[in-house]
Amino acid sequence: MKILRITQLLAVLRLAVFGAPFWFATTGIAGPITSNTALPVAEDVLIVRGQGKYIRSTGDSTFMDRELTVWSAPTVFVYGATERLALFGVFPYLDKSLDSTTPSGRLTRGDSGLGDFTFLARYTLGQWDSQGETLRLAPFVGLEGPTGDDDETDFLGRLPQPLQLGSGSWNPIVGTAFSWQTLDWEFDASLTYKFNTDANGFEFGDQVGFHTSFQYRLWPRSLGGGTPGYLYGVFESSLLWQDHNRAGGSRDENSGGLTWYLAPGLQYVTKRYIIETAVQIPVVQNLNGSALENDFIVTAGFRVNF
Repeated sequence: MKILRITQLLAVLRLAVFGAPFWFATTGIAGPITSNTALPVAEDVLIVRGQGKYIRSTGDSTFMDRELTVWSAPTVFVYGATERLALFGVFPYLDKSLDSTTPSGRLTRGDSGLGDFTFLARYTLGQWDSQGETLRLAPFVGLEGPTGDDDETDFLGRLPQPLQLGSGSWNPIVGTAFSWQTLDWEFDASLTYKFNTDANGFEFGDQVGFHTSFQYRLWPRSLGGGTPGYLYGVFESSLLWQDHNRAGGSRDENSGGLTWYLAPGLQYVTKRYIIETAVQIPVVQNLNGSALENDFIVTAGFRVNF
């Protein structure tokens, strides 16, 4: 019963982590914070993105009074292989902690360390340029590999699969991104499908994410020389769906579901680096069964090009 309840609880965690961005535009311009872009990375340019995410879920109505805290720190390396082809490597660090009340008292279970690595390749399929604006369409493919530990134990035995740092499985990713950029604003939209496969007798449900992002230059209002940087206001939307998990070949009716986040944010943009922050607020959480819903997700990060 404990494993089932933890699986219900962490269904929302898989949805939240799945919304993390894998790539971004060339530095010196705005770009999505929690979603993705189709804007190019210059040939032979290396870009590094670091982020920190804080996920908190409380308010459990059951006697277990469950509280989930997750710290996620993905580091993304991006290389412009050609003018149209960009390669991405994502290395996440995770810290998962679940507190719950049991007949033996208040217990904490969890783990921390490197999670599963993700490799992606994105190709600019369409490009439409005019004075002061550009539109790009870029499909992508990728693969998540099992670099995170998936067999950790604690004083109660083996950790349930959703509390493990890795899934233990190879998971293909496909999707596409669209971007429309002008001198004053930028709009980005992306659609992603992740095929989760079986490992250790457990299979997370497949995941779909639809993300949009709008960035508008707040300061300076007029472009000109001598300005060290630019301040952008950001507003993003993430619609995330996950299918039911399966354990031992049986479908878990208390897993998966739909979540919709809205995220206001700010970016400070220079030619060399970007500093950014956003807060994702769940406005719809239609999860299966009695999963514990998210309170919020706070994201802060930076981008640097070399």
